Amino acid sequence: MLGAYVVLAFSHNMGLPLWVAIPLAAVIMFFVGIGIEKVALRRLAGRPVIMILMMTMGIDIFLRGTTLAIWGGSSRSVDLGVSYEPLFVGDMLLSRIHIVGASVALALFVAFFLFFRSRLGIRLRAISDDYMASWSVGISVERGVGLSWGLASIVAVATGVIWGEIQGVDQSLSILLLKGLTVAVLGGLDSIIGAIVAGIILGILESVGSFYLDEIVGGGSRDLIVAAVLILTVMIRPHGLFGRHDIERV
Repeated sequence: MLGAYVVLAFSHNMGLPLWVAIPLAAVIMFFVGIGIEKVALRRLAGRPVIMILMMTMGIDIFLRGTTLAIWGGSSRSVDLGVSYEPLFVGDMLLSRIHIVGASVALALFVAFFLFFRSRLGIRLRAISDDYMASWSVGISVERGVGLSWGLASIVAVATGVIWGEIQGVDQSLSILLLKGLTVAVLGGLDSIIGAIVAGIILGILESVGSFYLDEIVGGGSRDLIVAAVLILTVMIRPHGLFGRHDIERV
């Protein structure tokens, strides 16, 4: 949401072309992500998880309120220049903007797949696996966690721009967090391939399930399906479809 608003600030308010506004917004959001981790979350290291959850919820509310105060609540469109003419592939009718979004997502998956096999990516994987072991071998855990927030913020810019073209930019973009979290948990938090498979599964369940449930509940069943998938995954297979299942012996 915030990334999309920053892109609009550069393109609509300052008149910059999108091919300039999007990279600038990505750079700014990279440092915003690092700043959030350093100022708000790093202070909670070692504290109970509930405190971290409450902090992130507070940040979410703060950002939604800030964007509402600055840009208002009216929806704005990010014009990427993608045609809305129907695209037929055999008997299937495809949306061009959704194809663009899928292509961007696939490119990001490939980029992160390669990144996590680099020296820096391996350090981040080590931090994710074990904080204490990473500290013991000289890895800067603080910088690694901050970098992960910065990279996530860059991805948020891409997401905000694509969905800003599809549904417009407003505070409702923050609701996409539920779908992203569901995909991550269903696929497995430590599996990139799992995220791809889980995204496809969730998309099919949303489309097919809402087709039948909307007639029963009167519409709006997509969010119910996403929430149900998240709850069932946590209850039945908390490590996801492809996530690693660690067994601890005490």
